[in-house]
Amino acid sequence: MLHRICRFFGVDARILLEPVDQIRSEPRSLLSHSFISDFIGAGVTHLSEEEFPSGFFRFSRAAFTEEDRFVVGLVHITRKEGFTFLRGFEPKEALSMHDMPTDPRTREFRGMVMPQAEGLAMLVSRRGAVTTSFNYLARVPALAKTYWVGYTVRTTPENPTGRRAARLVYEYLGRDTQLILNAARTAGYASAEELVPFHRKQLRIDEPFV
Repeated sequence: MLHRICRFFGVDARILLEPVDQIRSEPRSLLSHSFISDFIGAGVTHLSEEEFPSGFFRFSRAAFTEEDRFVVGLVHITRKEGFTFLRGFEPKEALSMHDMPTDPRTREFRGMVMPQAEGLAMLVSRRGAVTTSFNYLARVPALAKTYWVGYTVRTTPENPTGRRAARLVYEYLGRDTQLILNAARTAGYASAEELVPFHRKQLRIDEPFV
């Protein structure tokens, strides 16, 4: 009978059985769960275009598995329903060297971007939560609208022959078609000499990352 009455009036039967302050609707996502929403979830939707604009970015970092090589790539930043997201693709060579498929679906990675301290943080992964990494970026003061510099850390056990952390540079290309196409053509593995000069300078390739 209680169920029929509550259904007729469109109310939750728990309002008659539980204290009101204990009734919670189902969380829409992990980050909105009441246990962490005030700690992590609270800042996820407050990254403005001024702080980190939508559009295309070129990035450079040291390769994790190749000691003397670097990875240059292109990512797209977009906003949906108040959240900021990232999307890009791993270099084909990065997967082929491990005998993995190199189709776009396998190479694609996505992530979320959120404010963090004096900069922003990114949690990025390939499909199925594969090869997850944490990135932190802060603006370059003299070039605040164009460059962000920080580091990336991959979630992997310690390996004496590879890196787990490396410096990272992001360059905003906006929606400039020519710049975007040029960046796409040079995406992949690169030597230090092939890096964009300003990227090479910010990566400080002769200094160990600490």
